[in-house]
Amino acid sequence: MPELVFFSGTMDCGKSTLALQIQHNRSARGLQGMIYSRDDREGKGKLSSRLGLATEAIEVADDLDFYTHVVQALTAGGRVDYVIADEAQFLTPPQIDQLARVVDDLEVDVFAFGITTDFRSKLFPGSQRLVELADRVEVLQVEALCWCGARATHNARTVGGQMVVEGAQVVVGDVNRPGSEVGYEVLCRRHHRRLMTAARASAAALSPDVLPVD
Repeated sequence: MPELVFFSGTMDCGKSTLALQIQHNRSARGLQGMIYSRDDREGKGKLSSRLGLATEAIEVADDLDFYTHVVQALTAGGRVDYVIADEAQFLTPPQIDQLARVVDDLEVDVFAFGITTDFRSKLFPGSQRLVELADRVEVLQVEALCWCGARATHNARTVGGQMVVEGAQVVVGDVNRPGSEVGYEVLCRRHHRRLMTAARASAAALSPDVLPVD
């Protein structure tokens, strides 16, 4: 039976790499799919991995109707064996409903990839709807690590190496950006709660204060 599968994890845990692997495996067996992405790190119309792999994708806007788009492709004589939606956290809840309809009404597998929570540890609306509707939610097995070596579970937004906790939910950035830019860092819950980024931890290590006061 076709499924709606949500592959989730923190930033830097290999979601886009897995999306590209799924696309490669299916295309190598003669299957044809439609690949969607939104706000990819390499720009519009791309699905890319930090390992340097990339493929063309359909750029998603708020007004794109997934169900209608797939039906139009089929009506035009195309073949759609599966759908891949990367950066699914940026999709709207109605778009997640449309993906579910692609599975149920068109009997096409849909593989969605995205992070679950934002820099404030709040659910993205798209991710929340995926958790509510998906046939399966798979947590990526490649664990991203906090600077302390513990398993990273939270995404932090940084400016100048300092963690920020206010601002718009969606600001496009990436991990390992120059300190002057808006960037992201994955942290364990303990250090996310303490706003302790790698840069702040390094500065604290040079301080004469040994014990944290917060």
